[in-house]
Amino acid sequence: MKKYAFGVDIGGTTVKIGLFKTNGELMDTWEIKTRTEDGGANILPDIAEAINAKLAEKGIAIGEVEGIGMGVPGPVDDEGCVLGCVNLGWGVFNAAKEMKALTGLTTEVGNDANVAALGEMWMGGGKGHSSIVMVTLGTGVGGGVILNGKIVPGTNGAAGEIGHMTMVDDETEVCGCGKCGCLEQYTSANGVARVAKKYVEEHAEIATKLREVENITSKEVFDFAREGDEVALHIVDETGKMLGKALAYISCVMDPESFVIGGGMSKAGDILIDAIKKHFVKYAFHASRDTEFKVATLGNLAGIYGSVKMVL
Repeated sequence: MKKYAFGVDIGGTTVKIGLFKTNGELMDTWEIKTRTEDGGANILPDIAEAINAKLAEKGIAIGEVEGIGMGVPGPVDDEGCVLGCVNLGWGVFNAAKEMKALTGLTTEVGNDANVAALGEMWMGGGKGHSSIVMVTLGTGVGGGVILNGKIVPGTNGAAGEIGHMTMVDDETEVCGCGKCGCLEQYTSANGVARVAKKYVEEHAEIATKLREVENITSKEVFDFAREGDEVALHIVDETGKMLGKALAYISCVMDPESFVIGGGMSKAGDILIDAIKKHFVKYAFHASRDTEFKVATLGNLAGIYGSVKMVL
Protein backbone atom coordinates (compact mmCIF):
# COMPACT_ATOMS: atom_id res chain seq x y z
CA MET A 1 0.00 0.00 0.00
CA LYS A 2 1.34 3.40 -0.98
CA LYS A 3 1.34 6.31 1.44
CA TYR A 4 -1.26 8.72 0.01
CA ALA A 5 -4.64 8.82 -1.75
CA PHE A 6 -7.12 11.44 -2.90
CA GLY A 7 -10.85 11.55 -2.21
CA VAL A 8 -13.12 13.63 -4.45
CA ASP A 9 -16.80 14.50 -3.91
CA ILE A 10 -18.29 16.14 -7.01
CA GLY A 11 -21.31 18.33 -6.36
CA GLY A 12 -23.33 20.54 -8.66
CA THR A 13 -21.76 23.73 -7.29
CA THR A 14 -18.40 22.72 -5.80
CA VAL A 15 -15.99 19.80 -5.82
CA LYS A 16 -14.56 18.79 -2.43
CA ILE A 17 -11.11 17.22 -2.56
CA GLY A 18 -9.18 15.58 0.26
CA LEU A 19 -5.58 14.45 0.51
CA PHE A 20 -5.32 11.44 2.81
CA LYS A 21 -2.75 9.11 4.17
CA THR A 22 -3.87 5.58 3.42
CA ASN A 23 -4.27 4.90 7.15
CA GLY A 24 -7.33 7.19 6.99
CA GLU A 25 -5.70 10.42 8.23
CA LEU A 26 -7.07 13.48 6.44
CA MET A 27 -4.12 15.76 5.70
CA ASP A 28 -5.77 18.53 3.71
CA THR A 29 -9.13 19.39 2.20
CA TRP A 30 -10.19 22.12 -0.20
CA GLU A 31 -12.83 22.98 -2.79
CA ILE A 32 -12.90 24.07 -6.41
CA LYS A 33 -15.82 25.36 -8.49
CA THR A 34 -17.80 22.81 -10.49
CA ARG A 35 -17.83 24.14 -14.03
CA THR A 36 -20.93 22.55 -15.52
CA GLU A 37 -20.95 24.53 -18.77
CA ASP A 38 -20.14 22.74 -22.05
CA GLY A 39 -21.67 19.52 -20.79
CA GLY A 40 -19.34 19.42 -17.79
CA ALA A 41 -16.31 18.97 -20.04
CA ASN A 42 -14.05 20.94 -17.69
CA ILE A 43 -14.88 19.12 -14.45
CA LEU A 44 -12.42 16.23 -14.61
CA PRO A 45 -9.56 18.32 -16.09
CA ASP A 46 -10.07 20.88 -13.30
CA ILE A 47 -9.90 18.12 -10.66
CA ALA A 48 -6.76 16.67 -12.27
CA GLU A 49 -5.15 20.12 -12.27
CA ALA A 50 -6.06 20.64 -8.60
CA ILE A 51 -4.61 17.26 -7.61
CA ASN A 52 -1.39 17.83 -9.55
CA ALA A 53 -1.02 21.26 -7.94
CA LYS A 54 -1.45 19.73 -4.47
CA LEU A 55 1.17 17.06 -5.20
CA ALA A 56 3.61 19.81 -6.24
CA GLU A 57 2.75 21.90 -3.16
CA LYS A 58 3.33 18.99 -0.77
CA GLY A 59 6.34 17.59 -2.63
CA ILE A 60 4.64 14.24 -3.12
CA ALA A 61 5.70 12.06 -6.05
CA ILE A 62 2.97 10.43 -8.12
CA GLY A 63 4.52 7.05 -7.31
CA GLU A 64 3.59 7.59 -3.64
CA VAL A 65 -0.13 7.86 -4.42
CA GLU A 66 -2.38 4.79 -4.28
CA GLY A 67 -5.07 6.40 -6.41
CA ILE A 68 -8.10 8.66 -6.63
CA GLY A 69 -11.66 7.92 -5.50
CA MET A 70 -14.56 9.99 -6.80
CA GLY A 71 -18.22 10.28 -5.77
CA VAL A 72 -20.61 11.65 -8.40
CA PRO A 73 -24.29 12.67 -8.16
CA GLY A 74 -25.70 9.99 -10.43
CA PRO A 75 -25.71 6.25 -11.13
CA VAL A 76 -22.37 4.53 -11.72
CA ASP A 77 -21.71 0.95 -12.82
CA ASP A 78 -19.03 -1.43 -11.55
CA GLU A 79 -16.55 -0.31 -14.23
CA GLY A 80 -16.63 3.35 -13.18
CA CYS A 81 -18.93 4.31 -16.04
CA VAL A 82 -21.24 7.23 -15.19
CA LEU A 83 -24.76 6.55 -16.47
CA GLY A 84 -25.74 10.20 -16.74
CA CYS A 85 -25.48 13.10 -14.25
CA VAL A 86 -28.05 15.79 -15.05
CA ASN A 87 -26.67 18.23 -12.45
CA LEU A 88 -23.22 18.07 -14.03
CA GLY A 89 -24.31 18.02 -17.66
CA TRP A 90 -22.78 14.57 -18.12
CA GLY A 91 -24.12 11.81 -20.32
CA VAL A 92 -22.79 8.26 -20.32
CA PHE A 93 -19.00 7.88 -20.20
CA ASN A 94 -16.27 6.10 -18.27
CA ALA A 95 -15.14 8.67 -15.70
CA ALA A 96 -12.63 6.27 -14.11
CA LYS A 97 -10.74 5.75 -17.35
CA GLU A 98 -10.81 9.45 -18.22
CA MET A 99 -9.45 10.50 -14.83
CA LYS A 100 -6.71 7.89 -15.02
CA ALA A 101 -5.74 9.22 -18.44
CA LEU A 102 -5.58 12.76 -17.06
CA THR A 103 -3.54 11.94 -13.94
CA GLY A 104 -1.87 8.58 -14.45
CA LEU A 105 -3.47 7.41 -11.22
CA THR A 106 -5.81 4.46 -10.68
CA THR A 107 -9.33 5.87 -10.18
CA GLU A 108 -12.47 4.40 -8.61
CA VAL A 109 -15.87 6.06 -9.13
CA GLY A 110 -19.17 5.58 -7.29
CA ASN A 111 -22.52 7.22 -6.67
CA ASP A 112 -22.14 10.00 -4.11
CA ALA A 113 -24.73 8.65 -1.65
CA ASN A 114 -23.21 5.17 -1.71
CA VAL A 115 -19.74 6.64 -1.35
CA ALA A 116 -20.84 8.71 1.67
CA ALA A 117 -22.24 5.54 3.22
CA LEU A 118 -18.88 3.83 2.71
CA GLY A 119 -17.17 6.77 4.42
CA GLU A 120 -19.50 6.55 7.42
CA MET A 121 -18.86 2.81 7.67
CA TRP A 122 -15.10 3.35 7.56
CA MET A 123 -14.54 6.35 9.79
CA GLY A 124 -17.96 7.65 10.88
CA GLY A 125 -21.17 6.58 12.57
CA GLY A 126 -20.93 3.05 11.19
CA LYS A 127 -17.31 2.48 12.23
CA GLY A 128 -16.75 -1.04 13.49
CA HIS A 129 -19.38 -2.52 11.16
CA SER A 130 -19.02 -3.94 7.66
CA SER A 131 -22.70 -4.01 6.61
CA ILE A 132 -24.72 -0.83 7.02
CA VAL A 133 -27.51 1.13 5.37
CA MET A 134 -27.06 4.89 5.48
CA VAL A 135 -30.20 7.03 5.35
CA THR A 136 -29.80 10.68 4.42
CA LEU A 137 -32.65 12.92 5.55
CA GLY A 138 -32.26 16.32 3.95
CA THR A 139 -34.09 18.17 1.21
CA GLY A 140 -34.83 14.69 -0.07
CA VAL A 141 -34.32 11.17 1.27
CA GLY A 142 -31.42 9.14 -0.05
CA GLY A 143 -29.42 6.17 1.03
CA GLY A 144 -26.42 3.97 0.52
CA VAL A 145 -26.00 0.23 0.96
CA ILE A 146 -22.75 -1.32 2.17
CA LEU A 147 -22.50 -5.11 2.35
CA ASN A 148 -19.40 -6.82 3.74
CA GLY A 149 -17.43 -3.59 3.36
CA LYS A 150 -18.37 -2.98 -0.26
CA ILE A 151 -20.82 -0.67 -2.00
CA VAL A 152 -23.90 -2.35 -3.48
CA PRO A 153 -24.66 -0.21 -6.57
CA GLY A 154 -27.39 -2.41 -8.07
CA THR A 155 -27.84 -3.39 -11.71
CA ASN A 156 -28.83 0.14 -12.77
CA GLY A 157 -26.84 2.02 -10.15
CA ALA A 158 -30.09 2.68 -8.28
CA ALA A 159 -29.55 0.66 -5.09
CA GLY A 160 -30.09 2.84 -2.03
CA GLU A 161 -32.81 5.04 -3.57
CA ILE A 162 -34.91 4.41 -0.48
CA GLY A 163 -36.63 7.80 -0.68
CA HIS A 164 -38.69 6.53 -3.58
CA MET A 165 -40.22 3.51 -1.91
CA THR A 166 -43.99 3.95 -2.26
CA MET A 167 -45.46 4.27 1.24
CA VAL A 168 -48.92 5.82 0.65
CA ASP A 169 -51.08 4.43 -2.16
CA ASP A 170 -53.71 7.18 -2.29
CA GLU A 171 -51.35 10.19 -2.31
CA THR A 172 -52.24 12.68 -5.06
CA GLU A 173 -49.28 15.06 -4.78
CA VAL A 174 -46.44 14.16 -7.11
CA CYS A 175 -42.91 13.47 -5.87
CA GLY A 176 -39.92 14.97 -7.67
CA CYS A 177 -39.30 11.52 -9.21
CA GLY A 178 -42.71 11.60 -10.90
CA LYS A 179 -44.42 9.02 -8.67
CA CYS A 180 -46.85 9.65 -5.80
CA GLY A 181 -46.64 8.56 -2.17
CA CYS A 182 -42.84 8.23 -1.91
CA LEU A 183 -41.12 8.05 1.48
CA GLU A 184 -39.34 11.29 0.62
CA GLN A 185 -42.64 13.15 0.50
CA TYR A 186 -43.20 12.56 4.23
CA THR A 187 -39.82 12.12 5.91
CA SER A 188 -37.45 14.54 4.20
CA ALA A 189 -37.00 17.96 5.82
CA ASN A 190 -39.37 19.39 3.22
CA GLY A 191 -41.72 16.46 3.69
CA VAL A 192 -41.97 16.86 7.46
CA ALA A 193 -42.70 20.57 7.01
CA ARG A 194 -45.37 19.77 4.39
CA VAL A 195 -47.05 17.18 6.60
CA ALA A 196 -46.99 19.54 9.60
CA LYS A 197 -48.47 22.45 7.66
CA LYS A 198 -51.25 20.26 6.28
CA TYR A 199 -52.05 18.83 9.73
CA VAL A 200 -52.23 22.28 11.33
CA GLU A 201 -54.57 23.50 8.58
CA GLU A 202 -56.85 20.47 8.94
CA HIS A 203 -57.01 20.54 12.77
CA ALA A 204 -57.88 24.13 13.62
CA GLU A 205 -59.33 23.00 16.96
CA ILE A 206 -55.94 21.87 18.34
CA ALA A 207 -53.69 24.46 19.98
CA THR A 208 -50.08 24.34 18.78
CA LYS A 209 -47.10 26.67 18.57
CA LEU A 210 -46.73 25.62 14.94
CA ARG A 211 -49.79 27.71 14.13
CA GLU A 212 -47.80 30.80 15.08
CA VAL A 213 -45.06 30.05 12.54
CA GLU A 214 -45.41 31.63 9.10
CA ASN A 215 -43.24 29.10 7.26
CA ILE A 216 -42.97 25.84 9.21
CA THR A 217 -39.67 23.96 8.93
CA SER A 218 -38.71 20.51 10.17
CA LYS A 219 -36.41 22.11 12.75
CA GLU A 220 -39.35 23.89 14.37
CA VAL A 221 -41.33 20.66 14.42
CA PHE A 222 -38.57 18.88 16.36
CA ASP A 223 -37.84 21.88 18.59
CA PHE A 224 -41.50 22.25 19.59
CA ALA A 225 -41.81 18.50 20.10
CA ARG A 226 -39.01 18.66 22.68
CA GLU A 227 -41.07 21.33 24.46
CA GLY A 228 -44.06 18.99 24.57
CA ASP A 229 -46.19 20.55 21.82
CA GLU A 230 -48.96 18.03 21.10
CA VAL A 231 -49.09 18.51 17.32
CA ALA A 232 -45.31 18.58 16.91
CA LEU A 233 -45.04 15.34 18.93
CA HIS A 234 -47.66 13.76 16.67
CA ILE A 235 -45.75 14.77 13.52
CA VAL A 236 -42.48 13.40 14.94
CA ASP A 237 -44.19 10.13 15.81
CA GLU A 238 -45.70 9.86 12.31
CA THR A 239 -42.26 10.56 10.81
CA GLY A 240 -40.77 7.83 12.98
CA LYS A 241 -43.54 5.44 11.98
CA MET A 242 -42.98 6.01 8.27
CA LEU A 243 -39.21 5.63 8.53
CA GLY A 244 -39.41 2.76 10.99
CA LYS A 245 -41.69 0.80 8.67
CA ALA A 246 -39.53 1.52 5.59
CA LEU A 247 -36.33 0.48 7.35
CA ALA A 248 -38.00 -2.66 8.66
CA TYR A 249 -38.79 -3.59 5.04
CA ILE A 250 -35.16 -2.96 4.12
CA SER A 251 -33.91 -5.06 7.03
CA CYS A 252 -35.89 -8.03 5.71
CA VAL A 253 -33.76 -7.92 2.55
CA MET A 254 -30.46 -6.45 3.72
CA ASP A 255 -30.30 -7.34 7.45
CA PRO A 256 -27.61 -4.70 8.17
CA GLU A 257 -25.65 -4.42 11.39
CA SER A 258 -26.56 -0.76 11.63
CA PHE A 259 -28.69 2.00 10.12
CA VAL A 260 -26.73 5.25 10.03
CA ILE A 261 -28.94 8.34 9.90
CA GLY A 262 -27.39 11.39 8.24
CA GLY A 263 -28.40 14.54 6.40
CA GLY A 264 -29.43 17.86 7.89
CA MET A 265 -32.46 16.45 9.70
CA SER A 266 -30.27 14.01 11.65
CA LYS A 267 -29.30 17.01 13.81
CA ALA A 268 -32.63 16.47 15.56
CA GLY A 269 -30.79 13.68 17.39
CA ASP A 270 -32.39 11.34 19.91
CA ILE A 271 -35.97 12.54 19.50
CA LEU A 272 -35.84 11.43 15.85
CA ILE A 273 -33.80 8.25 16.38
CA ASP A 274 -36.03 7.14 19.27
CA ALA A 275 -39.17 7.66 17.16
CA ILE A 276 -37.73 5.57 14.32
CA LYS A 277 -36.57 2.77 16.63
CA LYS A 278 -39.92 2.65 18.42
CA HIS A 279 -41.74 1.81 15.19
CA PHE A 280 -38.93 -0.21 13.60
CA VAL A 281 -39.21 -2.75 16.41
CA LYS A 282 -42.94 -3.13 15.68
CA TYR A 283 -42.50 -3.88 12.00
CA ALA A 284 -39.12 -5.64 11.83
CA PHE A 285 -38.68 -9.40 11.51
CA HIS A 286 -37.78 -10.72 14.96
CA ALA A 287 -34.20 -11.60 14.01
CA SER A 288 -33.52 -7.99 13.00
CA ARG A 289 -35.18 -6.11 15.86
CA ASP A 290 -31.88 -5.39 17.62
CA THR A 291 -30.35 -3.63 14.61
CA GLU A 292 -28.39 -0.58 15.82
CA PHE A 293 -29.30 2.99 14.88
CA LYS A 294 -26.49 5.53 14.74
CA VAL A 295 -26.19 9.17 13.76
CA ALA A 296 -23.72 9.96 10.97
CA THR A 297 -20.67 11.86 12.20
CA LEU A 298 -18.65 12.90 9.13
CA GLY A 299 -21.08 15.49 7.78
CA ASN A 300 -19.96 17.00 4.47
CA LEU A 301 -16.70 15.07 4.61
CA ALA A 302 -18.34 11.65 4.31
CA GLY A 303 -18.00 11.73 0.52
CA ILE A 304 -14.26 12.26 0.43
CA TYR A 305 -13.68 9.64 3.15
CA GLY A 306 -15.76 7.12 1.24
CA SER A 307 -14.04 7.96 -2.04
CA VAL A 308 -10.65 7.16 -0.52
CA LYS A 309 -11.98 3.93 0.99
CA MET A 310 -13.00 2.79 -2.51
CA VAL A 311 -9.38 3.11 -3.61
CA LEU A 312 -8.11 1.17 -0.58
